[in-house]
Amino acid sequence: MLLAIDTSAGSSVAVVTLGGEVLAERSSDDPMRHAEVIGTLIAGCLDDAGIEVAALTGLVAGMGPGPFTGLRIGIAAARSFGIGAGLPVHPVVSHDAIALDAYRSGSAAPDATLLVVTDARRRERYWTSYAGLDAAGLPVRVQGPALAKPDDLPTSESVRLDALVVPAGALGQVAAALLATDGAFAGEEPLYLRSPDVTMSAGAKRVTA
Repeated sequence: MLLAIDTSAGSSVAVVTLGGEVLAERSSDDPMRHAEVIGTLIAGCLDDAGIEVAALTGLVAGMGPGPFTGLRIGIAAARSFGIGAGLPVHPVVSHDAIALDAYRSGSAAPDATLLVVTDARRRERYWTSYAGLDAAGLPVRVQGPALAKPDDLPTSESVRLDALVVPAGALGQVAAALLATDGAFAGEEPLYLRSPDVTMSAGAKRVTA
C-alpha cells in the first residue's frame, strides 16, 4: 500500500493500494496551514484505513507545481516518513493527479483536452494541459507544468479545471499505475517554476563613513 501526500495547493493525504483502490483520504483546502495539518491528516488516514505503518510499501510525494513554502512541507513529510519507515518515495507531478481525477470522475471526457490550473500566488497561475488518457489509464501531458499570469493562460476548446487541492487518492493511483507499468516518475526536484527571492551575495560591500 502507498501513503500519498501533497501540499502543492491545499493539503491532502491518502492511503492507496497498489491496485489503485483508495482506502482512506483526508484533505484541507487551506493554502496557509500545511505544517499545522499534515501530521493530523497522515495519522487520520492511517486510522481510517485501519493499517499500521508496517503495512505500507512506499510513499508518494506530490512534486508540484506549487509555491515554495507550501510545496516543500509535503515533500519533506513524505521523505522524512520514508526514511523513518525505510520505504521508497515515488515523486509524481501534482497536476497529473488532478487530471486523472477529472477524467475518471467524468468532469472531462476520457478523450477531451483538459487545462488544469492552480494558484501560484503573486497574481499568477500554474497550468498544465492534457490530451486524454493513455493505454495505461494515465493522463497524457501535452504542455507544462508552466507559470503564467491569468490573462496569459492558454485559450482553447479545452475543459478548464481550477483546483484548490490535489486529490491525494488520485496521486496514489498515478503512482500505482506507474509502478505496474514501469512508467517514468517525476524528477526529484520540486516544481517551483519560479526563481528564488534570495540570491547569493556578489561579495562584501564597501563600508564608508
